[in-house]
Amino acid sequence: MERVIDHTSIIPFRRFTGGPGRQAMCKVHKHYNGRFPEKSVRHVIGLLKNLKSNAESKGLDVERCQISHVATQRAVNGRRRTYRAHGRISPYLASNCHVEFHLVEKNKEVERADKQ
Repeated sequence: MERVIDHTSIIPFRRFTGGPGRQAMCKVHKHYNGRFPEKSVRHVIGLLKNLKSNAESKGLDVERCQISHVATQRAVNGRRRTYRAHGRISPYLASNCHVEFHLVEKNKEVERADKQ
């Protein structure tokens, strides 16, 4: 993710391909549309740092933890107003989302009792 912020690696856009233009860096991913979503990547990095500190405060061993589930869901739009020409007012919406991570601590490998 740090490489996306440094613009040395690109994230391919496979679903919403009408807006982003073609980028030569996407050849690595066998696709042609892509961007560098720096703002989103910075938010995800912040969430992962928060996840790590929460695991440490709960007493989990961070080295043995792994993320088992990630989900993103649409949230309520933030409503503001923007003032237009001729005395009009238009909505100025922010499309918010909820992101959830499930962190699980892996168990140590235990030998079976019947195998000697």
